[in-house]
Amino acid sequence: MRTLAKLQKGQQAIIRAFTNKALSYKLIEMGCLPGERITLSKIAPLGGPVAIHVAGYELSLRREEAAAVMVELVA
Repeated sequence: MRTLAKLQKGQQAIIRAFTNKALSYKLIEMGCLPGERITLSKIAPLGGPVAIHVAGYELSLRREEAAAVMVELVA
């Protein structure tokens, strides 16, 4: 497993866990449930946010938020 922040553009993964409990509530409300398949669609330069495709829409996350999401790569 790795964090969402470590994925490369276009990689697909499945959300497995969260390392920040308070943030996990916010992400779950936005459709980032454990077991949900995601695709990293955009990466902003210079440590900016990342965009993921999840539950039929695109969601932008700060790098710190993405680092709190544990994912498993999809082969």
